[in-house]
Amino acid sequence: MGIFSPGFTGRRHESKEELPPGQYLERGFPVLSAGPTPRIDKRDWELTLVTERGERRSWNWQQMLDLGPEEIATDIHCVTAWSKLGTSWRGVPLDRFLDGVETEAQYLFAGSYGGYTTNMPLGELKGRAWVAFEYDGADLDPEHGGPARLLVPHLYFWKSAKWVNSLRLLTADEPGFWERNGYNMHGDPWREERYW
Repeated sequence: MGIFSPGFTGRRHESKEELPPGQYLERGFPVLSAGPTPRIDKRDWELTLVTERGERRSWNWQQMLDLGPEEIATDIHCVTAWSKLGTSWRGVPLDRFLDGVETEAQYLFAGSYGGYTTNMPLGELKGRAWVAFEYDGADLDPEHGGPARLLVPHLYFWKSAKWVNSLRLLTADEPGFWERNGYNMHGDPWREERYW
């Protein structure tokens, strides 16, 4: 199995000062996936949060919407060196899923339909992460993670897990799919934290 989706070749564009080091400006929206694209109906979608003590919370699609979505305008940066500036999303702040949760966890471990996983420092996500379900005014396509994906734009885009369905709170860091395969545990594009 190839690392990237069939047909991905990338496109080079002139660099801009607002891009992180080593990145080029992409006008399209490349599709990169480590495996087949899951197709999940919104009626079947569910997000589960599990704390380090095993306490569980779950939301179906309507319950997620009831938390109060917001508009997000942000730049995104892929570890394969493309950046897309001024993207437009709609999603629910991750903070709203964590409201009222008592935890001593320092890390979040996200899981997806299809088995993909990734890790992030929990303290960095306040006000900087969403469960996104619309892109550019339309429902998020399955190829881009629909019906819902994480959106963590201050880190490389592999941290913005497509098809998200679980959030685990951890007291110790645990590598996800790409992290186990040589990618950096943190993934800050401004520091070029691409690989180990």
